[in-house]
Amino acid sequence: MDLGLKGKLAAVLASSSGLGQASARALVAEGALVALSGRDPARLERTRQALGAGANLFAGALDVADRAALEEHLAAAAQHFGRPVHILVTNAGGPPAATALEVDDAALQRAFELTLRSAIHAVQAVLPGMRAARWGRIVALTSSTVRVPIATLVYSNTMRAGLTAYLKSLAGEVAKDGVLVNSVCTGAFATERIEELFVNLAKKSGRSVDEERIEYVKRIPLGRLGKPEEFGALVAFLCSERCSYLSGVALAYDGGANPGLL
Repeated sequence: MDLGLKGKLAAVLASSSGLGQASARALVAEGALVALSGRDPARLERTRQALGAGANLFAGALDVADRAALEEHLAAAAQHFGRPVHILVTNAGGPPAATALEVDDAALQRAFELTLRSAIHAVQAVLPGMRAARWGRIVALTSSTVRVPIATLVYSNTMRAGLTAYLKSLAGEVAKDGVLVNSVCTGAFATERIEELFVNLAKKSGRSVDEERIEYVKRIPLGRLGKPEEFGALVAFLCSERCSYLSGVALAYDGGANPGLL
């Protein structure tokens, strides 16, 4: 299936590793022009080389929570390729683990800036170009915590739920302009981030990291962690011409682990 992504400019935030990188890889494979970003210049360069797309890639080292740097990156990518950003994939490193009773002001502010506000700023930066072109795709990488909160991830629970509400509101406002807005409620995929979760769970439970991983996977009907390439394939579809009648959806992608009807 041709996804119709050749020549489209996709900005994938926090794409030097993990599911952001997997999303960028899938878009590059479909012929999209991709703007990568990440905080670590060395890791970002390794990703750029690993994707092997040469002229189809643009990379910028930045913290997505820095609005000025984020806007500069998105504008530079558009200038570099001579076209507006057609596709935005929002992403950011996850906030630290904490329970509701462990919340403190500094960490709460950082979680807001990193997880919620950065995505809104990115949307505001690229939306005028999408609306002018009367075509755009916005896909946010969120978390299964949007649907089923995890007790030890209260910052993620709170900020990603807020982002999902914002995206739902946005989807209704920009559909008439040909801009589709969706999010992926990410479950357990085999990334560094999920391994950090297992380490934190082990510290609290006294069990080994392997034991925590085994217990966690038992909750997944498919009986395994997701593969990053499986995640990238879904994101590429949501960003594509073929996805033309889906908007305002927060899609659970978790191997069947979500216990709810929706």
